[in-house]
Amino acid sequence: MTVPADRRLTRDARHLALPQVGAEGQARIARGRVLLVGAVGTGNSVAAYLAAAGIGELVVADFDRIDETNLGRQFLFGPDDIGLHKVAVLARRLNAINPDARVTETQLRIDDESIESFIGDVDLVLDGSDNFRTRFTVSDACVRHGKSLVVGSAIRLEGQIATFGPDYATSPCYRCVYADTDESLDDCTGNGVFSPVPGVVGTLMAVDALKLLAGLPVQRGHLTLFDALSSEFRSIRIGKKADCPSCS
Repeated sequence: MTVPADRRLTRDARHLALPQVGAEGQARIARGRVLLVGAVGTGNSVAAYLAAAGIGELVVADFDRIDETNLGRQFLFGPDDIGLHKVAVLARRLNAINPDARVTETQLRIDDESIESFIGDVDLVLDGSDNFRTRFTVSDACVRHGKSLVVGSAIRLEGQIATFGPDYATSPCYRCVYADTDESLDDCTGNGVFSPVPGVVGTLMAVDALKLLAGLPVQRGHLTLFDALSSEFRSIRIGKKADCPSCS
């Protein structure tokens, strides 16, 4: 199903009314091609907003299947979806939100080899994955290809978001923030996560993604921290590491 042009104008009316976006910015969003790594809690939120905003194409990469523990925070999934591939269900939900939003399903595990097959054709990358190994892989690929990267994560009652690139010669990458990490620190199974926090992080990722696509200024090289217990945000400037194994 394709939405008629007059209905698209009506749907996008609030963006068109913004002088910072307007017809030109919305047209850029409609032409945008974005890679989303991870159809998890943050991924559900960012994908829903990108589809609603009229994104041209969203390539979703995730190999996992839905289980019951996902349902408390991954709100686009329901009990009837348990056991199904996340990307397949997510694509159906996003097409219901906006039939014009093209969603490409990629049911594979992201590694150094697999990410090369599609990162070159996207305008920017969103990383909502739930482990450091994947985030390093995605970041390294963005550095190699000169792609902007928006990273979001949530654990316990805390969330983080940062935007990097595309000029990695003078600006930091994700490895500049987390050179040495403990994999157990980002495991929701043992640490838990407060269900709205991934939604907050995913929404902030969508804000930066849509600004990048529309050509609006974005704060890069800063780590934004969200504390759900105090409902406070704070921002930390990230320095480029001279000995970073990726961007230096």
